[in-house]
Amino acid sequence: EQSESDLLALFTVDDDPFNRWEAGQKLAMRMILNDRLPDPRLIEAYRNLLLDPNLDPAFKELALTLPAESYLYEQCTSVDPLKIFAARRAFRKAIAKQLQLEWAALYQQMQTPGPFKPDAASGGKRALKNLALSMLLDADLAIWTPMAVNQYRTADNMTDRYAALAALVIQGSPAANDCLADFFSRYDGDALVIDKWFALQSSRPPVDQSETTLSVVKRLREHPAFKLNNPNRVRSVIHAFCSNNPASFHQKDGGGYAFWADSVLALDPVNPQVAARLARALDRWRLFSQPYQSLMKEALERVAACQTLSSDVREVVDKALGSH
Repeated sequence: EQSESDLLALFTVDDDPFNRWEAGQKLAMRMILNDRLPDPRLIEAYRNLLLDPNLDPAFKELALTLPAESYLYEQCTSVDPLKIFAARRAFRKAIAKQLQLEWAALYQQMQTPGPFKPDAASGGKRALKNLALSMLLDADLAIWTPMAVNQYRTADNMTDRYAALAALVIQGSPAANDCLADFFSRYDGDALVIDKWFALQSSRPPVDQSETTLSVVKRLREHPAFKLNNPNRVRSVIHAFCSNNPASFHQKDGGGYAFWADSVLALDPVNPQVAARLARALDRWRLFSQPYQSLMKEALERVAACQTLSSDVREVVDKALGSH
């Protein structure tokens, strides 16, 4: 067992990069799960790490990327997804705001002028630059949105263009819609890129906007480019929402679970294997607090009641309910 002071020391001075990264992850995890904001000592440690000229940009990007919500769930005996989302979001916003000057400087310093280079050094700079852009939007959306739009418009590579688009979508910028429309028209002929376009919108966390992510996903299912018999497209829309967007999927009204049940039942006759993979999104329902647990069980029972289920989906659902 390591105290927070021990972890902070490891994160600050350990000469093994993995130990530093792990100590930082543990510190962030403890504070987020206890609904605490980063304390001044941790903010200072983050600042020193970002300013250290001897550290690799790729390492800095990894060290400042917070533990995923799905990982935080695994540390809880009873998961409250919206509480964890709110705590993690507040923690990240504090880092974004308190280090805003550092993020702005890094965004400029990590530019890679000239022709696109796919080497590791350039890739690390791009990763840190794009994390800085996302943090700046988190710190002050109105001020930094024009810079993100400019990066989207002028990027000479997919990494930077997509990163700018993702930052605008995830932070809920009003400018995101125009960029999404432009991105689709640019890459309409490239199926894999359009899969990413769908998945980005389905993975959008709940932000203060008039339209919920669930309503966006339902609209995407009606999009002319969406086909239920295309497994990659199903994964980029339905799986991305149900399996990779916990804060939007787990809602107290059960809307996400009803959508999951509708989707499993619609997919099963088309592609039982893809439906079975989707069915697993609720297989850990017992780990969640109320009302999520009861609503998930209700959705599972609704799917289980279907008399024409494939054996693939039947196995997953019955096992989840404990009757197999």
